[in-house]
Amino acid sequence: MLGYKHKFDGGKLRYDLLPVDAVESVVKVLTYGAEKYCDNGWKEVPNAIERYYAALLRHLVAWRKGEEIDLESGLKHLEHAACNIVFLLEFTKGDTLE
Repeated sequence: MLGYKHKFDGGKLRYDLLPVDAVESVVKVLTYGAEKYCDNGWKEVPNAIERYYAALLRHLVAWRKGEEIDLESGLKHLEHAACNIVFLLEFTKGDTLE
C-alpha cells in the first residue's frame, strides 16, 4: 500500500495558488447582490453578457478615474469588476473561438 509520501498530484488544478482575499472580494459582491435582489438572481438577468460587460466597464472606468468605492454598495469598484468577470466567464464557459 502506498503511503501519503507517495501521493500523486501531477496534473491536478492548484487551488492553493488562488488568493483567498480576492475570492472573498467576489463573495462580498455576491452577498450584497443576494441581499439586494435574491440568491443567484444574476443568472436570470436578460441580455446578461451585454449588461455585465457594461457594468464591468463602468466599474473599471470609475476606478481608473480615482473612485475606489462604489457609492451604492460601499464595496470597491474592483470587487464589482472582478465579480462581473466571474459572471462573464460563467455565461461564456461553453464558448470557443472558431
